Amino acid sequence: MTLDRLKIGKSSKIVEVRGEGALRRRLLDMGLTPNTEVMVRKMAPMGDPIEIHLRGYELTLRMDDAKKIVIEEA
Repeated sequence: MTLDRLKIGKSSKIVEVRGEGALRRRLLDMGLTPNTEVMVRKMAPMGDPIEIHLRGYELTLRMDDAKKIVIEEA
């Protein structure tokens, strides 16, 4: 399952960060690393972007980027 499919208010752990080059490096630099607990806080009215909570802060991600984050299935 990927992060874009996680429902608002639900938590999960990151399993893998996909992507290549600068995009993958940027996601990892933002704290989206394996074994990190993430929770979806909000979603824009049209579904893009989403706001997630991790490591004590909020982060907004585009859905295309969220599709590259593999999480544990609930």
